[in-house]
Formats: sequence, C-alpha cells, structure tokens
Amino acid sequence: MNRTKDSSTSLRIAIQKSGRLTDKTIDLLHGIGIEFDNYKRNLMVKTRNFDVELLLLRDDDIPEYVQDGICDLGFVGANEVFEKDADVTVLRGLNYGRCRLSIAAPENGSLQNVSDFEGKTIATSYPFLTNKYFKEHGVNVNLVEISGAVEITPQLKVADAISDLVSTGGTLIANGLKELFSILDSETKLIKTNKELSPGKQKLVEKFLVRIDGYQQAKKSRYIMMNAPASKIDRIKEIIPSMKSPTIVPLAESDMVAIHTVIPYDKFWLVMEELKSAGASDIVMLPIESMIF
Repeated sequence: MNRTKDSSTSLRIAIQKSGRLTDKTIDLLHGIGIEFDNYKRNLMVKTRNFDVELLLLRDDDIPEYVQDGICDLGFVGANEVFEKDADVTVLRGLNYGRCRLSIAAPENGSLQNVSDFEGKTIATSYPFLTNKYFKEHGVNVNLVEISGAVEITPQLKVADAISDLVSTGGTLIANGLKELFSILDSETKLIKTNKELSPGKQKLVEKFLVRIDGYQQAKKSRYIMMNAPASKIDRIKEIIPSMKSPTIVPLAESDMVAIHTVIPYDKFWLVMEELKSAGASDIVMLPIESMIF
C-alpha cells in the first residue's frame, strides 16, 4: 500500500533548477537511492520511493526558502548561504561545487593590497560579503551591484576592481584581471530550516543524512583485494590505512591468503608500491556504491 504524503511527514527539498551545482546534486540524490523523473520540465517533483518532494529554484532563492520554512532542506553553495546571511543550519559540506569569492583587479594596475582599495569602486554580485570583508579590514569602498558579466566592468570603467566567484581563474585571465585575495571558500552545502520540524519530518531528515553520509564515505573510499603470503599478513596490515581490520581468506595454496579491505582512495596510490614490496600481488581496486555504519 502506498503511504499518502502529507505536510507532517513529507520533506520538501530545494535544489538549483539549472547551473553548476544541478547535475552533481541530481547525481547525489540518485546515488542515495531517491527515484524521480522530469526534473528539467517541472518546478516541483515528487519522488517515487522516499517521502520527499523537490522544489527547483534559482540558487540565490534557496537560502530564503529554507530560512522561511517553505523548504525543509536545501542544496546550495555556501556563497549564497552567507551572502543572504540566512538563518539556517548547515548540516553537511558536500565536496562539490567548490569555488572561492575573490577580489580581482586589472593585471597591470596599482591595486595590490587591501589598503589600496580605500575609496575604490568594486563591482560584485555579492555586496554583503564584499562589504563585510572590507569593513573588517577598516577600508571604505564603493560597491556597484552587478547581476552578471562582472569581470568586464573594469574595462568599461564601471569599477576599479571586482569581487566574484573564481574556480580556475581562466575568466579573469581572459579579461586582463589578476586574483588578489580570497574572501570566502565555497562548496555545496546541505542546509536545514531552523523552523521546528514535526517528529515525522525530523526522522526523515535523520534517514536522509544516513544515506548522504554513506554516499560521501563511499566516494572517498575504495574496496581493495590482494593475494599475499600468509607470513606477510602482519606487515601488510601495518601498511594498509584501512578503516577496520581486513578480512583474511585462506587460498588453495596453503601458504597464501586473500586480503580484502576498504581504504581511503587518496591513500591507495601511496601504499600500492609498499604493498607490492611486502609481497602482495594481484591487487584489485573497486569503487563502492555506498557505506552504512
């Protein structure tokens, strides 16, 4: 029997309708087993197998929708959360959509240090964070709020410098700008409203977080298998940066064993040669879909 969704139990989650975070957020939701279709054609999407409905919004609207309790959770960049100074709780950093809010100025100009910006004009889509940064440094600046194409404003003599999101820096270089200093490091965050949730919703949030934690841990981990002489087990256990004691399985050859374990992905290549030197062979590394503790 299908359980009827209602306001006391069904979670409403805000995600970016289109943009740099959308595809990876959709991949995450699918990766934690939440099934839905037609998100590109609808502003609200009901999921098939979890008590959740998705609301697809502009990224700069998400913090306020969550703050006001219209949505219970939201996936959004930290830059938007802090620019809106939203009254929300950050539940998790999600390790994608990474960028930074930086001050940039013409490459051959005189602006180098924070103090050089006294009385200068800065174009930005992030006036709150930019103003806060310079106030904290005791520097008075004039801000021009621009909704797009911020990087061209120094060429048009609209501003002396810009405050904008930077990922690789290629856009700055293409417009003759150099990055001087960073205001904020940003990544995608999962945020929660501070409005009171019903017990049913709170329980769903907890289940949702268990899935996300398992998905994130799996992304950072790999399952490895290897064969090794039984006499080398203790040495190999010392080398492996595993989360728990590995599984040891006897092989048909009485002096050989198979060793199975999970290790952080970024450590595998550091220990592979050491494992081989210790006698390990036939080393296999496999991705993990999810991990539940």
